[in-house]
Amino acid sequence: MSKDSPSPTPGFLVWRLANKWRVAVDRAVAPLGLTHAQYSLVASLYGMQRVGERPSQRQLADHTGMEALYVSKLARALESADLIARTRDPRDPRAVQLALTEQGEAVTRQAIGMVQELLQQLLEPLGGLDAPRTRAFTGELATLLDAPLAPPIPNDESKRRAMP
Repeated sequence: MSKDSPSPTPGFLVWRLANKWRVAVDRAVAPLGLTHAQYSLVASLYGMQRVGERPSQRQLADHTGMEALYVSKLARALESADLIARTRDPRDPRAVQLALTEQGEAVTRQAIGMVQELLQQLLEPLGGLDAPRTRAFTGELATLLDAPLAPPIPNDESKRRAMP
């Protein structure tokens, strides 16, 4: 982004930040044999298990915002690495439940610690992980994520905006 170019849009900045953080997390968890996407899956699963849930692949997909097919692919790879177990849900034979293995829990705890340190570093410009600016930033991101995406209404000129 050069100083001569027009101001970046919020969407562009969110995209750039997401990519920057994804690369940083990829690098941080690579020594554990994980990718950022795999980390997101096992860390989410870890959190869900800590409150007594045994989520299905669909529930984990909904929780992470990932496509169900992608969660299935990640889960198979993590199962091959003996980090998670995939079992049929006794209440719904079409559903697959996920759980961390003992090894998966150990790797996930280690990865969470590494990512927490990384987040502290990445959020230092806002004052760090527990700073008021970080809490406000987190709240703003949550607001944006909670807002439903409605399809645009065709031919509604009041809703259209010129693309940058």
